[in-house]
Amino acid sequence: MVEQDTWTRLATFHRQYFQLVDPTQLRWLEGRILKDPEVQSWMFSHLFDAEANSTLPPDRYRLRVLKVLVSKLEKAIDDPEEDVRISIISSLCKATLSHPKLRIALAAFSLPTRLPSQSIGPQSKAYVTYAFPRRRTDNNNFDDNSVTLLESRSVISSSGTTGLRTWEAALLLGQFLSSEDGSRMIREKRVFELGAGTGMLSILCAKHLDASGVVSTDGDEAVVDAIKTNVFLNEVDSSRTTVKTAALRWGRPLHGSTFSEDYGMDVPEVLLGADVTYDSTSIPALVSSMRDFFDLNAALQVLVAATIRNEKTFETFLKACRRNRFRLQQMDFAAQAESLQDGPFYPTSTAIQIWRITRAHTGLDPFAC
Repeated sequence: MVEQDTWTRLATFHRQYFQLVDPTQLRWLEGRILKDPEVQSWMFSHLFDAEANSTLPPDRYRLRVLKVLVSKLEKAIDDPEEDVRISIISSLCKATLSHPKLRIALAAFSLPTRLPSQSIGPQSKAYVTYAFPRRRTDNNNFDDNSVTLLESRSVISSSGTTGLRTWEAALLLGQFLSSEDGSRMIREKRVFELGAGTGMLSILCAKHLDASGVVSTDGDEAVVDAIKTNVFLNEVDSSRTTVKTAALRWGRPLHGSTFSEDYGMDVPEVLLGADVTYDSTSIPALVSSMRDFFDLNAALQVLVAATIRNEKTFETFLKACRRNRFRLQQMDFAAQAESLQDGPFYPTSTAIQIWRITRAHTGLDPFAC
């Protein structure tokens, strides 16, 4: 009988796998556990069965994981006549797999030395699922606050946008919003996201955190179209809280009289921004837009998460906020050590900070940095 600790570890492995964590960084279980037929059955049905999982990782990634898995199974063989690979591999051979090379390789009980080619073009996208763990359910399934996205795995697309993938600051902010303190800031609130990128935070707020309304915006029309796809993928276009999408360029004036008509929601109560401060040239326009939102709602709360790649650039943002008499509070919510993360998973080599920003009183020049 499989121990409870094993199911817990498999749940973490499952979250890493669907987030496309590099196979060498996955928290692999010991070979003696991987040999267990019940564990192999679970791994096939939850990680590789395309009929049971409509948003599997791409073939290349699955093959890389399988190569490591088979290697670990081979090392765990005690009896020369024992072939512990046969359970999971025979199941895979019977399954409907999208890549013919995968079927041929598995049918021969071996894995190819050359992996399927991976397009590095900007339009190459893959399903990525970010899980914010909630609780374990019966039947060894795990009930996560998950968001599945179609993402470009390249850092910057051909159009120069960085908005087609989810960045570390958004993951930490999503983790905070999923906490008890963070969820209170979102529940039954109107939420507006700036520079939404993939739309992960907007979808999380609508799908799992009980926001009363969500608007997800970006300055790039192609990115906004991608957000619409991700909203549909997560079925929040038909849920109680829908996600509206719109193009918004920072620095352009907002009009309270037409805000509801323009964005499909009344003036927001919470403003979100993750990794929106990395370019010093865009900071004046960003702060100008924040000022406009405060003019529409003086009680507005702003949450900004930033990966501090350049301290001088982030200090430029903080100075602009101070000159506008915004109140600044760094939230006491540090990133977990990578070895302790249980989802989502992100590197911590560069500091990530979350700041709460409110309005004190009438500000000054938003373009004064």
